[in-house]
Amino acid sequence: MIFSNITVPLLGLVDTAVIGHLDSPVYLGGVAVGATATSFLFMLLLFLRMSTTGLTAQAYGAKNPQALARALVQPLLLALGAGALIALLRTPIIDLALHIVGGSEAVLEQARRFLEIRWLSAPASLANLVLLGWLLGVQYARAPVILLVVGNILNIVLDVWLVMGLHMNVRGAALATVIAEYATLLIGLLMVRKILKLRGISGEMLKTSWRGNFRRLLALNRDIMLRSLLLQLCFGAITVLGARLGSDIIAVNAVLMTLLTFTAYALDGFAYAVEAHSGQAYGARDGSQLLDVWRAACRQSGIVALLFSVVYLLAGEHIIALLASLTQIQQLADRYLIWQVILPLVGVWCYLLDGMFIGATRAAEMRNSMAVAAAGFALTLLTLPWLGNHGLWLALTVFLALRGLSLAAIWRRHWRNGTWFAAT
Repeated sequence: MIFSNITVPLLGLVDTAVIGHLDSPVYLGGVAVGATATSFLFMLLLFLRMSTTGLTAQAYGAKNPQALARALVQPLLLALGAGALIALLRTPIIDLALHIVGGSEAVLEQARRFLEIRWLSAPASLANLVLLGWLLGVQYARAPVILLVVGNILNIVLDVWLVMGLHMNVRGAALATVIAEYATLLIGLLMVRKILKLRGISGEMLKTSWRGNFRRLLALNRDIMLRSLLLQLCFGAITVLGARLGSDIIAVNAVLMTLLTFTAYALDGFAYAVEAHSGQAYGARDGSQLLDVWRAACRQSGIVALLFSVVYLLAGEHIIALLASLTQIQQLADRYLIWQVILPLVGVWCYLLDGMFIGATRAAEMRNSMAVAAAGFALTLLTLPWLGNHGLWLALTVFLALRGLSLAAIWRRHWRNGTWFAAT
Protein backbone atom coordinates (compact mmCIF):
# COMPACT_ATOMS: atom_id res chain seq x y z
CA MET A 1 0.00 0.00 0.00
CA ILE A 2 2.90 2.39 0.58
CA PHE A 3 4.08 2.06 -3.02
CA SER A 4 0.58 2.43 -4.45
CA ASN A 5 -0.16 5.39 -2.17
CA ILE A 6 2.99 7.17 -3.35
CA THR A 7 1.62 7.18 -6.92
CA VAL A 8 -1.12 9.61 -5.78
CA PRO A 9 1.21 12.48 -4.75
CA LEU A 10 3.57 11.44 -7.53
CA LEU A 11 0.87 12.75 -9.83
CA GLY A 12 1.02 16.05 -7.93
CA LEU A 13 4.79 16.09 -8.30
CA VAL A 14 4.49 15.57 -12.05
CA ASP A 15 1.79 18.27 -12.30
CA THR A 16 4.06 20.66 -10.41
CA ALA A 17 7.13 19.76 -12.45
CA VAL A 18 5.33 20.03 -15.80
CA ILE A 19 3.43 23.24 -15.02
CA GLY A 20 6.39 24.63 -13.07
CA HIS A 21 8.53 24.51 -16.20
CA LEU A 22 6.17 26.73 -18.19
CA ASP A 23 7.23 30.33 -18.73
CA SER A 24 5.25 32.00 -15.92
CA PRO A 25 4.48 31.33 -12.23
CA VAL A 26 0.87 32.25 -13.05
CA TYR A 27 0.26 28.74 -14.45
CA LEU A 28 1.61 27.05 -11.33
CA GLY A 29 -0.37 29.42 -9.12
CA GLY A 30 -3.54 28.69 -11.09
CA VAL A 31 -3.10 24.93 -10.76
CA ALA A 32 -2.34 25.38 -7.04
CA VAL A 33 -5.58 27.32 -6.51
CA GLY A 34 -7.53 24.85 -8.65
CA ALA A 35 -6.04 21.85 -6.88
CA THR A 36 -6.80 23.40 -3.49
CA ALA A 37 -10.43 24.07 -4.45
CA THR A 38 -10.74 20.52 -5.79
CA SER A 39 -9.13 19.07 -2.69
CA PHE A 40 -11.39 21.12 -0.42
CA LEU A 41 -14.55 19.95 -2.17
CA PHE A 42 -13.65 16.33 -2.86
CA MET A 43 -11.84 15.76 0.41
CA LEU A 44 -14.85 17.18 2.23
CA LEU A 45 -16.51 14.03 0.90
CA LEU A 46 -13.62 11.82 2.01
CA PHE A 47 -16.05 10.37 4.54
CA LEU A 48 -17.17 8.16 1.66
CA ARG A 49 -13.87 6.27 1.78
CA MET A 50 -13.31 6.44 5.52
CA SER A 51 -16.75 5.22 6.56
CA THR A 52 -16.70 2.55 3.85
CA THR A 53 -13.37 1.19 5.06
CA GLY A 54 -14.46 1.11 8.70
CA LEU A 55 -17.87 -0.48 8.12
CA THR A 56 -16.48 -2.96 5.58
CA ALA A 57 -13.61 -4.03 7.84
CA GLN A 58 -16.00 -4.56 10.75
CA ALA A 59 -18.36 -6.62 8.58
CA TYR A 60 -15.36 -8.60 7.34
CA GLY A 61 -14.22 -9.26 10.91
CA ALA A 62 -17.75 -10.33 11.89
CA LYS A 63 -17.99 -12.56 8.75
CA ASN A 64 -21.28 -10.93 7.64
CA PRO A 65 -21.73 -10.93 3.81
CA GLN A 66 -24.98 -8.93 3.93
CA ALA A 67 -23.24 -6.17 5.88
CA LEU A 68 -20.36 -6.29 3.37
CA ALA A 69 -22.81 -5.72 0.53
CA ARG A 70 -24.48 -2.84 2.39
CA ALA A 71 -21.09 -1.25 3.10
CA LEU A 72 -20.51 -1.08 -0.68
CA VAL A 73 -23.89 -0.14 -2.14
CA GLN A 74 -25.06 2.58 0.25
CA PRO A 75 -21.97 4.83 0.07
CA LEU A 76 -21.64 4.18 -3.68
CA LEU A 77 -25.13 5.60 -4.24
CA LEU A 78 -24.22 8.64 -2.14
CA ALA A 79 -21.00 9.13 -4.11
CA LEU A 80 -22.63 8.99 -7.53
CA GLY A 81 -25.41 11.37 -6.49
CA ALA A 82 -23.04 13.92 -4.96
CA GLY A 83 -20.66 13.66 -7.92
CA ALA A 84 -23.43 14.31 -10.44
CA LEU A 85 -24.53 17.43 -8.53
CA ILE A 86 -20.97 18.80 -8.44
CA ALA A 87 -20.53 18.27 -12.18
CA LEU A 88 -23.86 19.91 -13.03
CA LEU A 89 -23.43 22.89 -10.67
CA ARG A 90 -19.71 23.36 -11.15
CA THR A 91 -19.84 26.87 -12.68
CA PRO A 92 -21.51 28.64 -9.72
CA ILE A 93 -19.43 26.61 -7.25
CA ILE A 94 -16.24 27.65 -9.08
CA ASP A 95 -17.34 31.30 -9.01
CA LEU A 96 -17.83 31.09 -5.24
CA ALA A 97 -14.55 29.27 -4.64
CA LEU A 98 -12.46 31.76 -6.62
CA HIS A 99 -14.21 34.70 -4.98
CA ILE A 100 -13.24 33.33 -1.57
CA VAL A 101 -9.64 32.63 -2.57
CA GLY A 102 -8.97 36.00 -4.18
CA GLY A 103 -5.52 36.90 -5.50
CA SER A 104 -4.38 38.12 -8.90
CA GLU A 105 -6.76 37.97 -11.86
CA ALA A 106 -4.20 36.13 -13.98
CA VAL A 107 -3.89 33.31 -11.43
CA LEU A 108 -7.65 33.07 -10.94
CA GLU A 109 -8.26 32.84 -14.70
CA GLN A 110 -5.89 29.87 -14.96
CA ALA A 111 -7.61 28.28 -11.96
CA ARG A 112 -11.01 28.67 -13.65
CA ARG A 113 -9.76 27.01 -16.84
CA PHE A 114 -8.44 24.11 -14.76
CA LEU A 115 -11.59 23.64 -12.66
CA GLU A 116 -14.15 23.80 -15.49
CA ILE A 117 -12.64 20.60 -16.87
CA ARG A 118 -11.38 18.96 -13.66
CA TRP A 119 -14.75 18.83 -11.93
CA LEU A 120 -16.31 16.83 -14.75
CA SER A 121 -14.62 13.87 -13.06
CA ALA A 122 -16.61 14.30 -9.82
CA PRO A 123 -18.88 11.22 -10.16
CA ALA A 124 -15.91 8.97 -10.94
CA SER A 125 -13.63 10.55 -8.32
CA LEU A 126 -16.14 10.08 -5.51
CA ALA A 127 -17.13 6.57 -6.62
CA ASN A 128 -13.44 5.65 -6.65
CA LEU A 129 -13.19 6.71 -2.99
CA VAL A 130 -15.90 4.19 -2.12
CA LEU A 131 -14.36 1.39 -4.18
CA LEU A 132 -10.94 2.00 -2.63
CA GLY A 133 -12.44 2.02 0.88
CA TRP A 134 -14.31 -1.23 0.28
CA LEU A 135 -11.28 -2.98 -1.21
CA LEU A 136 -9.19 -1.90 1.78
CA GLY A 137 -11.87 -3.09 4.19
CA VAL A 138 -11.96 -6.64 2.77
CA GLN A 139 -8.13 -6.70 2.94
CA TYR A 140 -7.76 -7.58 -0.73
CA ALA A 141 -4.40 -5.83 -0.81
CA ARG A 142 -3.55 -6.36 -4.47
CA ALA A 143 -6.71 -4.70 -5.78
CA PRO A 144 -6.15 -1.22 -4.25
CA VAL A 145 -2.53 -1.34 -5.42
CA ILE A 146 -3.61 -2.00 -9.01
CA LEU A 147 -6.36 0.60 -8.78
CA LEU A 148 -4.08 3.38 -7.57
CA VAL A 149 -0.96 2.54 -9.55
CA VAL A 150 -2.63 2.04 -12.94
CA GLY A 151 -4.90 5.07 -12.54
CA ASN A 152 -2.15 7.43 -11.46
CA ILE A 153 0.42 6.24 -13.98
CA LEU A 154 -2.16 6.77 -16.74
CA ASN A 155 -2.78 10.25 -15.34
CA ILE A 156 0.94 11.07 -15.34
CA VAL A 157 1.45 9.89 -18.93
CA LEU A 158 -1.57 11.88 -20.14
CA ASP A 159 -0.40 14.90 -18.12
CA VAL A 160 2.97 15.04 -19.84
CA TRP A 161 1.47 14.42 -23.29
CA LEU A 162 -1.38 16.95 -23.05
CA VAL A 163 0.55 19.73 -21.30
CA MET A 164 3.95 19.44 -22.95
CA GLY A 165 3.12 17.61 -26.18
CA LEU A 166 -0.14 19.31 -27.15
CA HIS A 167 0.60 22.57 -25.26
CA MET A 168 -2.77 22.58 -23.49
CA ASN A 169 -1.24 24.08 -20.31
CA VAL A 170 -3.58 23.92 -17.29
CA ARG A 171 -6.45 22.52 -19.35
CA GLY A 172 -4.26 19.59 -20.29
CA ALA A 173 -3.49 18.84 -16.64
CA ALA A 174 -7.21 18.87 -15.83
CA LEU A 175 -8.22 16.72 -18.80
CA ALA A 176 -5.56 14.13 -17.97
CA THR A 177 -7.09 13.69 -14.52
CA VAL A 178 -10.65 13.41 -15.85
CA ILE A 179 -9.73 10.64 -18.29
CA ALA A 180 -7.70 8.79 -15.65
CA GLU A 181 -10.50 8.96 -13.05
CA TYR A 182 -13.06 7.34 -15.35
CA ALA A 183 -10.56 4.70 -16.44
CA THR A 184 -9.85 3.97 -12.77
CA LEU A 185 -13.57 3.64 -12.07
CA LEU A 186 -13.90 0.99 -14.78
CA ILE A 187 -10.93 -0.95 -13.40
CA GLY A 188 -12.29 -0.65 -9.86
CA LEU A 189 -15.71 -2.00 -10.81
CA LEU A 190 -14.08 -5.02 -12.45
CA MET A 191 -12.03 -5.62 -9.29
CA VAL A 192 -15.09 -5.35 -7.05
CA ARG A 193 -17.05 -7.74 -9.26
CA LYS A 194 -14.32 -10.35 -8.83
CA ILE A 195 -14.19 -9.93 -5.05
CA LEU A 196 -17.98 -10.08 -4.68
CA LYS A 197 -17.86 -13.58 -6.17
CA LEU A 198 -14.97 -14.58 -3.89
CA ARG A 199 -16.85 -13.39 -0.79
CA GLY A 200 -20.11 -15.09 -1.75
CA ILE A 201 -22.10 -11.88 -2.20
CA SER A 202 -24.95 -12.46 -4.66
CA GLY A 203 -26.74 -10.07 -6.97
CA GLU A 204 -29.86 -10.37 -4.82
CA MET A 205 -27.91 -9.17 -1.78
CA LEU A 206 -26.71 -6.13 -3.73
CA LYS A 207 -30.24 -5.28 -4.93
CA THR A 208 -31.60 -5.13 -1.39
CA SER A 209 -28.54 -3.80 0.43
CA TRP A 210 -29.39 -0.12 -0.13
CA ARG A 211 -32.04 -0.59 2.57
CA GLY A 212 -31.50 -0.77 6.30
CA ASN A 213 -29.08 0.88 8.73
CA PHE A 214 -28.85 3.96 6.52
CA ARG A 215 -29.23 6.22 9.54
CA ARG A 216 -26.00 4.91 11.07
CA LEU A 217 -24.15 5.56 7.81
CA LEU A 218 -25.49 9.12 7.62
CA ALA A 219 -24.61 9.86 11.26
CA LEU A 220 -21.12 8.44 10.78
CA ASN A 221 -20.64 10.40 7.58
CA ARG A 222 -21.92 13.60 9.21
CA ASP A 223 -19.21 13.50 11.86
CA ILE A 224 -16.46 12.59 9.39
CA MET A 225 -17.65 15.33 7.03
CA LEU A 226 -17.41 17.92 9.82
CA ARG A 227 -13.92 16.63 10.56
CA SER A 228 -13.02 16.87 6.88
CA LEU A 229 -14.45 20.40 6.70
CA LEU A 230 -12.18 21.56 9.52
CA LEU A 231 -9.22 19.80 7.88
CA GLN A 232 -9.85 21.41 4.50
CA LEU A 233 -10.44 24.85 6.02
CA CYS A 234 -7.00 24.68 7.59
CA PHE A 235 -5.26 23.46 4.45
CA GLY A 236 -7.27 25.85 2.30
CA ALA A 237 -6.10 28.71 4.52
CA ILE A 238 -2.52 27.96 3.46
CA THR A 239 -3.43 28.69 -0.16
CA VAL A 240 -5.79 31.60 0.54
CA LEU A 241 -3.40 33.41 2.88
CA GLY A 242 -0.45 32.53 0.67
CA ALA A 243 -2.26 34.11 -2.31
CA ARG A 244 -2.47 37.34 -0.37
CA LEU A 245 1.30 37.27 0.13
CA GLY A 246 1.88 37.35 -3.65
CA SER A 247 2.10 35.14 -6.76
CA ASP A 248 5.60 33.95 -5.89
CA ILE A 249 4.57 32.83 -2.40
CA ILE A 250 1.57 30.87 -3.64
CA ALA A 251 3.78 29.18 -6.25
CA VAL A 252 6.41 28.35 -3.60
CA ASN A 253 3.80 26.96 -1.23
CA ALA A 254 2.40 24.84 -4.07
CA VAL A 255 5.83 23.25 -4.54
CA LEU A 256 6.33 22.69 -0.80
CA MET A 257 2.79 21.40 -0.32
CA THR A 258 3.47 18.86 -3.05
CA LEU A 259 6.40 17.54 -1.01
CA LEU A 260 4.24 17.41 2.12
CA THR A 261 1.50 15.59 0.23
CA PHE A 262 4.00 13.07 -1.12
CA THR A 263 5.21 12.38 2.42
CA ALA A 264 1.70 12.19 3.87
CA TYR A 265 0.47 9.71 1.27
CA ALA A 266 3.49 7.49 1.79
CA LEU A 267 2.90 7.46 5.55
CA ASP A 268 -0.83 6.97 4.97
CA GLY A 269 0.04 3.60 3.48
CA PHE A 270 0.64 2.47 7.07
CA ALA A 271 -2.54 4.21 8.21
CA TYR A 272 -4.58 2.33 5.59
CA ALA A 273 -3.24 -0.96 6.94
CA VAL A 274 -4.13 0.13 10.47
CA GLU A 275 -7.66 1.06 9.30
CA ALA A 276 -8.33 -2.37 7.84
CA HIS A 277 -6.86 -4.36 10.75
CA SER A 278 -8.35 -2.04 13.37
CA GLY A 279 -11.79 -2.52 11.83
CA GLN A 280 -11.34 -6.29 11.60
CA ALA A 281 -10.19 -6.43 15.22
CA TYR A 282 -13.14 -4.27 16.24
CA GLY A 283 -15.59 -6.56 14.45
CA ALA A 284 -13.99 -9.63 16.05
CA ARG A 285 -13.40 -7.86 19.43
CA ASP A 286 -9.74 -8.94 19.32
CA GLY A 287 -7.56 -6.60 21.41
CA SER A 288 -4.31 -8.53 20.98
CA GLN A 289 -4.49 -8.30 17.18
CA LEU A 290 -5.11 -4.57 17.46
CA LEU A 291 -2.04 -3.99 19.65
CA ASP A 292 0.19 -6.12 17.41
CA VAL A 293 -0.78 -4.09 14.34
CA TRP A 294 -0.38 -0.79 16.19
CA ARG A 295 3.12 -1.55 17.47
CA ALA A 296 4.33 -2.78 14.07
CA ALA A 297 2.89 0.27 12.31
CA CYS A 298 4.52 2.65 14.81
CA ARG A 299 7.95 1.10 14.32
CA GLN A 300 7.84 0.99 10.55
CA SER A 301 6.18 4.35 9.91
CA GLY A 302 8.48 6.09 12.39
CA ILE A 303 11.50 4.87 10.43
CA VAL A 304 9.99 5.99 7.11
CA ALA A 305 9.12 9.43 8.53
CA LEU A 306 12.71 9.85 9.72
CA LEU A 307 14.01 8.87 6.27
CA PHE A 308 11.84 11.52 4.62
CA SER A 309 13.15 14.17 7.00
CA VAL A 310 16.76 13.21 6.28
CA VAL A 311 16.18 13.26 2.51
CA TYR A 312 14.62 16.72 2.64
CA LEU A 313 17.43 17.96 4.88
CA LEU A 314 20.20 16.70 2.61
CA ALA A 315 18.64 16.94 -0.86
CA GLY A 316 15.67 19.28 -0.52
CA GLU A 317 17.20 22.08 -2.60
CA HIS A 318 17.90 19.69 -5.48
CA ILE A 319 14.34 18.31 -5.35
CA ILE A 320 12.91 21.83 -5.52
CA ALA A 321 15.14 22.62 -8.51
CA LEU A 322 13.63 19.63 -10.31
CA LEU A 323 10.09 20.83 -9.63
CA ALA A 324 10.47 24.51 -10.56
CA SER A 325 12.77 26.04 -13.16
CA LEU A 326 12.26 29.71 -12.23
CA THR A 327 15.21 30.93 -10.16
CA GLN A 328 13.16 33.22 -7.90
CA ILE A 329 10.85 30.34 -6.99
CA GLN A 330 13.79 28.04 -6.19
CA GLN A 331 15.51 30.62 -3.99
CA LEU A 332 12.32 31.50 -2.14
CA ALA A 333 11.37 27.85 -1.59
CA ASP A 334 14.77 27.12 -0.03
CA ARG A 335 13.95 29.54 2.81
CA TYR A 336 10.99 27.42 3.92
CA LEU A 337 12.50 23.98 3.32
CA ILE A 338 13.14 23.41 7.05
CA TRP A 339 9.41 22.81 7.55
CA GLN A 340 9.56 19.79 5.24
CA VAL A 341 12.20 18.35 7.59
CA ILE A 342 10.03 18.90 10.67
CA LEU A 343 6.57 17.94 9.38
CA PRO A 344 7.07 14.18 8.71
CA LEU A 345 8.23 13.59 12.29
CA VAL A 346 5.30 15.57 13.70
CA GLY A 347 2.56 14.32 11.38
CA VAL A 348 3.20 10.58 11.25
CA TRP A 349 1.46 9.92 14.57
CA CYS A 350 -1.81 11.64 13.70
CA TYR A 351 -1.97 9.70 10.42
CA LEU A 352 -1.64 6.38 12.26
CA LEU A 353 -4.15 7.31 14.94
CA ASP A 354 -6.61 8.40 12.27
CA GLY A 355 -6.39 4.86 10.90
CA MET A 356 -7.08 3.39 14.33
CA PHE A 357 -10.18 5.54 14.86
CA ILE A 358 -11.50 5.10 11.30
CA GLY A 359 -11.37 1.32 11.65
CA ALA A 360 -13.37 1.55 14.88
CA THR A 361 -15.76 4.09 13.24
CA ARG A 362 -15.21 6.50 16.15
CA ALA A 363 -16.12 9.49 14.01
CA ALA A 364 -17.38 11.79 16.77
CA GLU A 365 -14.06 11.60 18.61
CA MET A 366 -12.16 12.24 15.38
CA ARG A 367 -14.34 15.31 14.83
CA ASN A 368 -13.64 16.61 18.34
CA SER A 369 -9.91 16.04 17.96
CA MET A 370 -9.90 17.95 14.69
CA ALA A 371 -11.74 20.85 16.35
CA VAL A 372 -8.98 21.11 18.96
CA ALA A 373 -6.30 21.05 16.26
CA ALA A 374 -8.13 23.63 14.12
CA ALA A 375 -8.37 25.98 17.10
CA GLY A 376 -4.61 25.68 17.62
CA PHE A 377 -4.07 26.34 13.90
CA ALA A 378 -6.20 29.49 14.02
CA LEU A 379 -4.40 30.85 17.10
CA THR A 380 -1.00 30.25 15.52
CA LEU A 381 -2.06 32.28 12.47
CA LEU A 382 -1.88 35.33 14.72
CA THR A 383 1.90 35.17 14.20
CA LEU A 384 1.56 36.00 10.47
CA PRO A 385 2.23 39.76 10.82
CA TRP A 386 5.62 38.93 12.36
CA LEU A 387 6.57 35.61 10.73
CA GLY A 388 4.98 35.96 7.27
CA ASN A 389 4.95 32.70 5.31
CA HIS A 390 6.88 30.97 8.12
CA GLY A 391 3.79 31.61 10.24
CA LEU A 392 1.65 29.57 7.84
CA TRP A 393 3.98 26.58 8.08
CA LEU A 394 4.25 26.93 11.87
CA ALA A 395 0.45 26.87 12.08
CA LEU A 396 0.35 23.68 10.00
CA THR A 397 2.94 22.05 12.28
CA VAL A 398 0.90 22.95 15.38
CA PHE A 399 -2.21 21.59 13.67
CA LEU A 400 -0.67 18.16 13.00
CA ALA A 401 0.84 17.97 16.47
CA LEU A 402 -2.47 18.72 18.22
CA ARG A 403 -4.29 16.13 16.10
CA GLY A 404 -1.86 13.44 17.21
CA LEU A 405 -1.80 14.46 20.87
CA SER A 406 -5.58 14.70 21.24
CA LEU A 407 -6.25 11.36 19.51
CA ALA A 408 -3.54 9.70 21.61
CA ALA A 409 -5.18 10.99 24.80
CA ILE A 410 -8.59 9.63 23.75
CA TRP A 411 -7.12 6.27 22.71
CA ARG A 412 -5.23 5.93 26.00
CA ARG A 413 -8.34 6.69 28.05
CA HIS A 414 -10.41 4.07 26.22
CA TRP A 415 -7.70 1.44 26.52
CA ARG A 416 -7.25 2.02 30.26
CA ASN A 417 -11.01 1.89 30.87
CA GLY A 418 -11.62 -1.12 28.60
CA THR A 419 -14.14 0.81 26.49
CA TRP A 420 -12.47 0.75 23.05
CA PHE A 421 -14.71 -2.07 21.80
CA ALA A 422 -17.89 -0.50 23.15
CA ALA A 423 -20.60 0.16 20.57
CA THR A 424 -20.12 3.38 18.58
